[in-house]
Amino acid sequence: MKIVLAIACALALFTSAAAAAAAAAAASGAPSFAGDYRLTGGPDVVGELTLKPDGRFQYELGAGALDERSEGRWIESNGQIRLYTDPPPKPATFAAGSHAAMSEGSLKLLVTWPDGNGIAGVDFTIGFDSGAPAVGYTQDYGWTMSRDEHRIPRWVELMEPIHGVVSPRFAIDVSAGNSLTFVLTPNDLGVVDFNGTLVDRANESLVMHQRLGDLTFERSDRDR
Repeated sequence: MKIVLAIACALALFTSAAAAAAAAAAASGAPSFAGDYRLTGGPDVVGELTLKPDGRFQYELGAGALDERSEGRWIESNGQIRLYTDPPPKPATFAAGSHAAMSEGSLKLLVTWPDGNGIAGVDFTIGFDSGAPAVGYTQDYGWTMSRDEHRIPRWVELMEPIHGVVSPRFAIDVSAGNSLTFVLTPNDLGVVDFNGTLVDRANESLVMHQRLGDLTFERSDRDR
């Protein structure tokens, strides 16, 4: 009975303290960050940011071919917000796949998903034994180097430009094979890893500072 009474007293004290803190915040006139916000911008860009009273957030953005999202924790300190994705996403990765000899052309690159389907629009940079690197992008059936290119390719770097996924530098040995396949494993592709991303208040709006630049979100739940 004593234990039950002690727990009841502790809960009463906690509730009283929480109510006092809430009353003090209201009396100070400090605005609450919690609420729903909508991205400002043109018709081709849409986005939402929700800051929940329990300290969780949800974020979504669509801009042309880009679709990204995130959820996790938000922390307010000194009039600013920090966003932390939780759980942290597993990044997409490039890996070297098969290689084979090819009689046509001097080099072929193919980038695929793990299921073998080709990916168009992957940027690449190829370094040679001499001179400046060559740049280009893949089609879903790959890319073949011109027969007019007589330099020896030594390495290649790949980048998926929509989400900014960058590969390590892969060495090329054409004597072992000149038809090269690389595999892009998406994992949590499209989930943004916010790790302390800063959000500032601007009147009734929030300004998020991230890799795409400064994104302004206007409050859409003014009655909250």
